[in-house]
Amino acid sequence: MRGDGSSKDTSGLAHYVAWIVFFHGGHRIAPAIASVGVRGKDCIVIGVEKKSIPALQDDRTIRKIHMIDDHVMLAFAGLSADARVLVDRARIECQSYKLTLEDPVTVAYISRYIANTKQRFTQSPGRRPFGISMLIGGFDFDGHPRLFKTEPSGAYYEYLANSTGRGEKPVREYLEEHYSDDTIKDEASTLKLVVKALSQVVQSGAQNIEIAVMKRSDVPGECTHRVLTVEEVEALMKVVEEEREAAEAEEASKKKP
Repeated sequence: MRGDGSSKDTSGLAHYVAWIVFFHGGHRIAPAIASVGVRGKDCIVIGVEKKSIPALQDDRTIRKIHMIDDHVMLAFAGLSADARVLVDRARIECQSYKLTLEDPVTVAYISRYIANTKQRFTQSPGRRPFGISMLIGGFDFDGHPRLFKTEPSGAYYEYLANSTGRGEKPVREYLEEHYSDDTIKDEASTLKLVVKALSQVVQSGAQNIEIAVMKRSDVPGECTHRVLTVEEVEALMKVVEEEREAAEAEEASKKKP
């Protein structure tokens, strides 16, 4: 009911106001899954939270980690439909770049392309901004790992590690505290760091986490990519839990007189 006594459906207005609050935050994507990206010494690891899906839905249609080229992958937090459009555009741009320049796209270039696409939609009449934040990781031709994050506003930055989506702040604070040469020295160490970071906001259980790893191949300029199986994630989480219990026991023993 309006103040002048007339009635009006305000659901559209409420949705619009919610979007304005969402977008003008510049980077807030909520509600959304938690996503983490870490640049290891010789690998890129991206981990995402897996939400429960309806019993009759094919889980193969639910993907939060996408390959956009043989050497670049990304994860997102936000609207899945928006992600699908941007992923398709990025894949086409990767192919166009390779056909034109006869070299694979650099991670910085495709991150900037995605960010520019987002930015154009913030100032185009009749269009709304993309409601999505992305973590983009991969390897350049020289074998150097790169990790970028793009915001809905079109801003993008390079990181050693970062998070987006649900619980972004506590996960990022954990990464800032624990990221070091020792925690990224190899694939196993980097995987543990990602699991520990996700554990700050994600309920324990291998079924709640999806992790993808990208590494340099023995062939110059090529990369290998794989998604960890549930059994691999379970084994990894078991190791992390054992290390946590050992650290707690050691801390407790130090406090004893």
